[in-house]
Amino acid sequence: MTFPRLLALCALLALGACARLAEVGRAPEFQSPVNGNEVFAMSTTPLPVARATPGPAPSLWRAGRQSLLGDRRASERGDILTVVIEIDDSASISNATDRGRSGSESMALPQFLGLPQVIDQRLPEGASLAEAVSGSGSSSSSGSGSVRRNEELTLRVAATVTEVLGNGALRIEGTQEVRVNFEIRELLVSGYVRPEDISRQNEITYDRIAGARISYGGRGQISDMQQPRYGQQVADIILPF
Repeated sequence: MTFPRLLALCALLALGACARLAEVGRAPEFQSPVNGNEVFAMSTTPLPVARATPGPAPSLWRAGRQSLLGDRRASERGDILTVVIEIDDSASISNATDRGRSGSESMALPQFLGLPQVIDQRLPEGASLAEAVSGSGSSSSSGSGSVRRNEELTLRVAATVTEVLGNGALRIEGTQEVRVNFEIRELLVSGYVRPEDISRQNEITYDRIAGARISYGGRGQISDMQQPRYGQQVADIILPF
């Protein structure tokens, strides 16, 4: 790496450190939802897909979603529904291999019409055809591996319909931020759902969301302590050993 590039890298790291130093002693800030997709979907009117038709004649019976027996499940852009996340997965995988091999080879000519004795006299001192060739070898290998995973997560988050696709599927996005002292726990969920999979309680489980993206993490002092420092991360990437 050339000196100018190294200097630029050091400058970037210094700027990042200065930005972090500005947060010392302060709680992490919430991300404003005003400019998010959820508020945009609720505050704007989508373009009509067809020319509006005249409504029925006035009547005492009130039709539509706001009526007594109307379907109030989310179906249009800007509607809100509840996503239920109940993950309780466990997996255990183990395997083992063991292999071994050994061999031994030897060849000698102690007697063959007296020729070995004649040849031994002309060989260097210590050499003899009585034990001409002798070899042995062995190899062994063994391996074992195991994977154990146990995940349990129970969450509920309100999501907003941000788009109605041409096939009727709904694109949903939901965010939730909770700040406790100097730590923010944030939950993000997005994906595509079918209107018929939404229950009468206007809820849908995570396993019925296509292309589901669920993120549960945090920002703050505790999360910072759980992450290695920038220098250590750079060293882990660059160092080949």
